[in-house]
Amino acid sequence: MAELDLIVSGGVVVTPEGRRRADVGVRGGRIVAVGNLDAPGPRIDAAGLLVLPGGVDTHVHLMDPGDTRREDFPSGTAAAAAAGVTTIIEHTHAQPVRTVAGLEAKIAHLDGRSHADFGLAAHAWPGEADAVPALWAAGVAFFKVFTCTTHGVPGHSAAALRTHLAASALVDAVSLLHCEDESLTESAEAVLKAEGRDDFGVLTDWRSRDAELVAAAVAALLVRRTGARATVAHVSNQEVAEYLLAERQRGARLAAEVCPQYFLLREQEVHEHGALRKFTPPARARIDDDEDQMWRLLRTGTLTHMSSDHAPSTLEQKSDGDIWSVYFGLPGLDSTFAILLDAVARGRLSYEDVVRVYSQVPAQTYGLWPRKGRIAVGADADLALVDPTATRTLRNQDVLSKAGWTPFDGRAVHGRVVKTVLRGALIAEDGHPTADRTGRFVAGAGV
Repeated sequence: MAELDLIVSGGVVVTPEGRRRADVGVRGGRIVAVGNLDAPGPRIDAAGLLVLPGGVDTHVHLMDPGDTRREDFPSGTAAAAAAGVTTIIEHTHAQPVRTVAGLEAKIAHLDGRSHADFGLAAHAWPGEADAVPALWAAGVAFFKVFTCTTHGVPGHSAAALRTHLAASALVDAVSLLHCEDESLTESAEAVLKAEGRDDFGVLTDWRSRDAELVAAAVAALLVRRTGARATVAHVSNQEVAEYLLAERQRGARLAAEVCPQYFLLREQEVHEHGALRKFTPPARARIDDDEDQMWRLLRTGTLTHMSSDHAPSTLEQKSDGDIWSVYFGLPGLDSTFAILLDAVARGRLSYEDVVRVYSQVPAQTYGLWPRKGRIAVGADADLALVDPTATRTLRNQDVLSKAGWTPFDGRAVHGRVVKTVLRGALIAEDGHPTADRTGRFVAGAGV
């Protein structure tokens, strides 16, 4: 075999189908061979390590361009690279992409600012469904749709949602649906404010289980009826997941995304931590069995894939106002891969599951497959090398995101990404990203 640009040798390659000892050969940024390779070229010794596809995190907010005091692409993607994430899909609510010109300007702005490859999402706006075909053809990865007004982005009524989904179905575009019913959240807010409530407990009363379930059930039905493709974002509990599964079994082209906070954080923590647990939908798990059921749903595919929903704010920003006014969201790029690896050590998942839910299915869902999310000839050489024996503790002081904290501070985890490779180049080692920002824009399936 001719000389290769890189050989990752001696590791155990993990796919959703299983594991095998194999070398991975790279040329021109792509995988050209997987097997026992006897070829010249620089090597990374992966003996004793697992070789996984790089993480594909498809729900990320980096506030760039715009007011980047909360986060920007250099810091957010540094966190991604160090954690083993090689591809993200990003959208910011501060300067939402609504036109092709806006998408092109954002791509130009981000040149040289990303450690990871990135796709970009557009925002769906009520009354602007006619923008869908051009944006999809220009390469957006998906359309973010709210069913309740959040972050200053207007919510879609059922009628507006149906119009958007029908327009999307015509071009086979995919949407990411934030499901909370506007009438229920709006009426709850009015009642709680009239009562003078500003205690931390307002969060779960305001963004209630019923609000999420009603919106998700309606959205899932409309996805099926219109023939559109969609994902329900950040599914928080078993009941919502089972409604989505029922519609999927009736033919809906519908994925169900979940995030670590819906497994590991408890609903009652908001009373102690306040704004540091302000995200929406809020944490729903109350007892250990709730968590057990969520892991089961992820293992079995009812919950189809994992994302971070990385939406950071600093500790100072989280304390600047009352529970009504401070930013929603949690940082997550630093910790999501680590939590998945730890789930294997705890018997919740297998490494094959980790590849499926954080690489393969996200890449397939948003048109990045077969180039991203797999270790196979022809794919980009995006790799996460994992030491399964390593242990560490997640700590605020180690967070690379501008947030500077994690809701999982103090949590001991097993397994660690020790090297991250993007298109055949080392971009992070032992938790430290390299200085080079070589991430590229990756167009969605509409191009």
